[in-house]
Amino acid sequence: MIKPLLLSLAAALLLAGAVVAQKTVAPTTFTGEVMDSACARAGSHDGMMKKSGAADAKDCTQKCVLAGASYVLYDSTNKIAYQFDDQEKAAEFAGQTVKVTGTVNMSSHIIHASDIAPSS
Repeated sequence: MIKPLLLSLAAALLLAGAVVAQKTVAPTTFTGEVMDSACARAGSHDGMMKKSGAADAKDCTQKCVLAGASYVLYDSTNKIAYQFDDQEKAAEFAGQTVKVTGTVNMSSHIIHASDIAPSS
């Protein structure tokens, strides 16, 4: 009785792992702006900059994160925001256009960045 139960449990875990693996994109490079999640939802810093009196995109992003937003990589071409799993790594690039090498879980839109560099 225990052996069939253990085999069923092992099969279920393997299947769950395969499903999770299918939702994660292989390491690739993404380009976008390190922005805050609030402004990314709006597609721009314009409204928040007026409201908060921020001087530029970096200032706006930092103020919004202090207010509870999170750092995201915003792809303005496709209008998609990917939340960084490592908020500290993204912080130093606030408001900048960057190239990020890493993996993305497509169902949760969470990006694991192995490298972040300013875009030339």
